[in-house]
Amino acid sequence: MIAGRAGLARFYPIVPDCVWLNRIAPLGIGCVQLRVKDQTSDVVRREIDRALEITSRNGVQLIVNDYWREAIAAGADYVHLGQEDLAAADVAAIKSADVRFGVSTHDEVELATALAVQPDYIALGPVYETKLKAMKWAPQGLERVSSWKARIGDLPLVAIGGITPERAPLVAAAGADSVAVITDFLTDPEPEQRIRTWVAWSEGAAARV
Repeated sequence: MIAGRAGLARFYPIVPDCVWLNRIAPLGIGCVQLRVKDQTSDVVRREIDRALEITSRNGVQLIVNDYWREAIAAGADYVHLGQEDLAAADVAAIKSADVRFGVSTHDEVELATALAVQPDYIALGPVYETKLKAMKWAPQGLERVSSWKARIGDLPLVAIGGITPERAPLVAAAGADSVAVITDFLTDPEPEQRIRTWVAWSEGAAARV
């Protein structure tokens, strides 16, 4: 498992619950995002508690999507915020709790908003067309990946959206430090093997740097 200074591996899987997390955490991943949707605060807190147990046991960095209050209460040290969540979040409280955080961006205005709060990484998407959910943004493309990386410099850039192992080298070459992946392995008939393919790419890419 190879993670950079932001605690991010080249391969950044995102899972919807701890059932999936328990399946992939032992397979050599370096980081993972827990993206729980449409649940009560109590349910989310229990999921984060369980996720921390699983990731701690497997030496994986846990990143909690959106639920920053529950993450802090549970003792998690990393969160990811979408733009709407960022607008409602108490960034000062997150930083005072010594919690790192990343921010999603899709356009120039969102990038400026994200950079103003000094996050630990910037995410850009969708790089390619994605069928996970309806998106109001057109695919960003590799040129936008390069442009974003030039803008943010040493700050880690996470690319997301429609990325496969075949596309990952192109995305990394364009400037992405990490690639976030959901659908590619969640919908694969053999998800554990797909994760192993991703881990092999991640470790190989890191070794070539």
